[in-house]
Amino acid sequence: MSAERKIFGRLQGMAETPPDLIEVQTKSYSDFLQAEVPPAKREVKGLQAIFKEIFPVQSFDGRYSLDFAGYRLGEPKKSYLQALMDGETFARSLFATFRLRDGEDVREEEVFLGEMPVMTPDGAFVVNGAERVIVSQLHRSPGISTERQIHANGQPLLSVRIIPDRGSWIEVMFDTNDIMWCFMDQRRRRRKFYATTLLRAFGYGSDEDIMGLFYDFKTLETAVRYSEKDLRMLVMKDDLVDTASQAVIARRFDPVTPAMMEMTAAAGIERIEVVDVSVDNGTLIKTLREDAKMGIRNEEDALKEIYKRMRPGDPPTVVNAKQMIHRLFFELAHYDLGYVGRHKINRKLKLEGKVDENLRTLHDSGIDVIEAIRLLLKIFVGKDTVDDIDHLGNRRIRTAGELIENQCRVGLARMERLVRERMTIHDPASGQLTPTRLVNSKTFSSVVQDFFARSQLSQFMDQTNPLSALAHKRRLSALGPEASAAKGRASKCATSIRRTTAASARSRRLKARTSALSRLSASMRRSTASASSRRPTARSSAAR
Repeated sequence: MSAERKIFGRLQGMAETPPDLIEVQTKSYSDFLQAEVPPAKREVKGLQAIFKEIFPVQSFDGRYSLDFAGYRLGEPKKSYLQALMDGETFARSLFATFRLRDGEDVREEEVFLGEMPVMTPDGAFVVNGAERVIVSQLHRSPGISTERQIHANGQPLLSVRIIPDRGSWIEVMFDTNDIMWCFMDQRRRRRKFYATTLLRAFGYGSDEDIMGLFYDFKTLETAVRYSEKDLRMLVMKDDLVDTASQAVIARRFDPVTPAMMEMTAAAGIERIEVVDVSVDNGTLIKTLREDAKMGIRNEEDALKEIYKRMRPGDPPTVVNAKQMIHRLFFELAHYDLGYVGRHKINRKLKLEGKVDENLRTLHDSGIDVIEAIRLLLKIFVGKDTVDDIDHLGNRRIRTAGELIENQCRVGLARMERLVRERMTIHDPASGQLTPTRLVNSKTFSSVVQDFFARSQLSQFMDQTNPLSALAHKRRLSALGPEASAAKGRASKCATSIRRTTAASARSRRLKARTSALSRLSASMRRSTASASSRRPTARSSAAR
C-alpha cells in the first residue's frame, strides 16, 4: 500500500520545470553562432552581421572585389566529454564562402577560417582540456550621459557625452569662463575646439543658422517705447548701421537697451530684428563670440579648423575634413552606437519619431549633437539635472556572445587590411588570384584563440561544487577592455591610496634613517669625549 502525500500548506508545489538559470549565456552564444540555422535564413546579427559589415573588400584600384557569401560550421570531432578527457578543445570548424570578382570573372571558394569553440549544454567551454567560463562584463552603457566635475578653483564644470559602443566619443564641456568646448578623442583631450565649430561643420554654417536652432527671433518697432525690463534678454541679431552717416549703432550680439532704441529711431530705422536669449541667459552667445574671434564664420572654416586640430601634421582641406567627419560619425564600420545606445539617446533627448530606432550612427542632420547641447544648456540654467554616473540604469551587460563578437570583429578587420594589401601587390603574371590566396585564416583564428586563452573574462570554471559552478557562470565582472567607469575611478582611488601609503612609508624610513644617523653621531661624539678625557696630558707625563 503506497502512502499518499498530503499538503496542508496554502502554497502550491514547485513547478515541474525549474527556470534555466544560465539561459542568458547559452542564448547569447546561440544567437551569435546561429549554428542550427541554414545559411540562407540567418538573421543579420552575431557572426553573420560582422561578415556583412567587413565585406565586400575592394582593392584600391577597384579591379578586385572580395565579397562574403555565407559560412557553415562543421561537426565537432569529439564530444565535449571526450575532449575534456583527451585534453583538447571542444570546437567546430568554421568555413566561409567568398566570392572574388575580377572584372567580369567571378570565382567562388570555401575557405577554412579555424576552429570556433562551442559552448557545452551547461554553459561552459572546453579549451585545451579545461572547462572555462566567459564571465559577463558590466560596462558603461552606450548612449548619452551628463556629468559634473569640480575645477581646482572650486567651480563646477558641466559636460555631456555621446558614448558609442564603438568609435570616437563626443564630449561638450564648459570651462571656467562658461565657454563650451568640444572633445572628439578621449586620449587626446588637448585637441579641442568650440562646440559651435562642430555645429558649423554639420551644416549650420552661419551665426543665424546656429541661433535659429536654440533661440527665437523677434522684430521690434523703434517707435514704441520699451522699458529696461522688456529688453533685458534681447540681443542684436546683426550689426545695426545708420545708412545716412554709415555709423555703427550696435554690433551683433550686443544687448538691446532703451538708449539704443532711441538712437535707432532717430536714424530713421523703423524696425530691428533681435534674438531672445532667455532660454539660456545668453550662454551660447558667449561661445559664438569666441568662435568669431578665431575667424570661424562658415562651414568651410569650421571643417578646416577641426581637421587642423585632429590631424595637426596634414594640410587642412575641405574635402579631407568632410571625409574625416563622415568616417568618424556616419560610417557603421567606424562608428556604432548599437541599438541600446540609439534607444537611450532617443529616449533621453526625446527623439522618438524623429530618428529611426535602427539607426546606429549619428543622424545626418546632426540632431543628436544639437539636442545634446540643448540638454547641457538646460542643466546649466537649472532646468534639468545631472545623471548619476553610478546608477545601474547607466550600465549594461555584455554576455559571452557579444564579447566574442567584438573579438571576431577585430580579427576580421585585420583580415580586411591583409586582403586589400594582397590585392594591391598581386602580380597577374604569378598566376590567377583566388579567395584562398587572399584570405589568411590565422589572422582570425589567432584572435579567437587568444581571447579564450588569455582574456581576463575567460576564467577557469569554479568546480568546488555544482552551485559554485552555477554562480560562476552567472557572475558579473568589471574587468576586461572598456570596463565600467566605476572600476576606473576605483583604480584611481586605489592608486592614490597606494601613492599616499608609499609616501608615508618613505617619510617614515627617512625619519628612522635620520634618527639613526643622529644617534650614531651622538655616540661618536660621546666616545671621542671620553677618549680625550682618559688620555694623559704632556705636563702630567713629564711630572711622572
